[in-house]
Amino acid sequence: LLPNLCIILPILAGTGLLIWRPESRKVRQWYVMGITLLNSVLALTSIVTAWQEGVDATRSLLVQFGGNLSISLAIDGPSMVFGTIISVLWPVTVLYSFEYMKHEGGENRFFSFLTMSYGVVLGVAFAEDFLSLYLFYELLTLATLPLVMHGMDRKARYAGKKYLIYSLSGAAFAFIGIVFLMHYGTTLNFTYGGVLNPELTAGNERMLLDVFVLAFLGFGVKAALFPGHKWLLRASVAPAPVTALLHAVAVVKAGVFAVTRLTWYGYGPALLRGSWAQYLVMGAAIFTIVYGSSKALRTKHLKRRLAWSTISNLSYVLLGVTTLTTAGLAAGMVHMIFHAVLKITLFFCVGAVHYKLHRDFVPDVEGCGMLMPIVFGCFATASLGLMGVPPLAGFTSKWMLATSAVGLGEWIGYLAAAALILSALLTALYLMQIVLLAFFPRQNRQLTVRVPRQARRDPGIRMILPLITLSVGSVALGLGANALVGTIQTLLGA
Repeated sequence: LLPNLCIILPILAGTGLLIWRPESRKVRQWYVMGITLLNSVLALTSIVTAWQEGVDATRSLLVQFGGNLSISLAIDGPSMVFGTIISVLWPVTVLYSFEYMKHEGGENRFFSFLTMSYGVVLGVAFAEDFLSLYLFYELLTLATLPLVMHGMDRKARYAGKKYLIYSLSGAAFAFIGIVFLMHYGTTLNFTYGGVLNPELTAGNERMLLDVFVLAFLGFGVKAALFPGHKWLLRASVAPAPVTALLHAVAVVKAGVFAVTRLTWYGYGPALLRGSWAQYLVMGAAIFTIVYGSSKALRTKHLKRRLAWSTISNLSYVLLGVTTLTTAGLAAGMVHMIFHAVLKITLFFCVGAVHYKLHRDFVPDVEGCGMLMPIVFGCFATASLGLMGVPPLAGFTSKWMLATSAVGLGEWIGYLAAAALILSALLTALYLMQIVLLAFFPRQNRQLTVRVPRQARRDPGIRMILPLITLSVGSVALGLGANALVGTIQTLLGA
């Protein structure tokens, strides 16, 4: 019953908080952190059980609708990867939020939906079949919408509207792909290599490829694949902890995860490999990689620059998935882990700058490295990792992605490798510009004149501790990358 508890507990606890609405901040924080830590323990225990005893040990029924339709859970290799990311990074985000949200208001509403979202996104990770995945995928949109619209001003309401329209529209296209799997597949349960029935598929390959592309682009909306990426930019108006979760842990990773399931555990490489559909979706990922990086370099707003960076890096994972090789799939999963840790660190740093200095644009951070040395030190560490500087985390995953693409031996593989190299160069430019401005101001002086004296320091321990922990963790992931890669390959059967 552990997987069921991981879903039900935070949803009920978040709903209870919405009804209870405690007036004491300390009571609320103990309640939220207690539920979060307990749920992380339950989730990680479920993952360890699946690792030791197999997926059957975690298979459970959540809701039975009648007939053969049900919502059920099971933890396999990809579930372990995504579930671990969620379970480890969620408590860190909650701790950071305790400090950041003090001046944002609406804390009871914020933490109630944040807690509910924890259970829903674990439902996406632990779903056993496409119907269960789709249910939690849609619920994730509804659970995170109040977080995106937290400010409830004009910009927040517009961002929420755009997020809702994009997400529901994309999910509708994805649902079409699931319906075709129901008709032409042997089961809706995730099966490595695909579920299509060869007898039913024969003669209908072109139609199934059309539907696959439609569903891929539908799930790709949450993965910010061009042209369904614009909602992510608007969502940057949300508080920093929300944008960190959206960009690193919950929503966009759910999109990438769903695309992986659709490609490898639904329609399958056998149908897609060498087809026009593979070249189309792979080409879309390549274009998004370069487009996102180039737009990030031209954007001056800090959070929007990181949003463009997320758009680019998510397509790194999609590129690995669409190579339709086991090496590419493993590379994509490794980059999903590295990107989650690195990007959440960057968003936390930018949030800390806004929280203490109220500066939101790249030129405004000039000289701020001396004012907030820990924050910008962590930002520099994460930036180097995301750039792919060896031996830090991003290097290994980018190298794996490039070699798997070149290993195809086709023109599109070489184009993908070139796109990765160009994107790495652009990443260095748009991130190191911030680092150099912060630590080496052009006027060769510390720009402290306009900064209030009480603001000339790093934020409190509840924001600094997550930053330091994540920075140390990113370095450790880079140094231990070989062991992690071996584990991922074992989990995926690659």
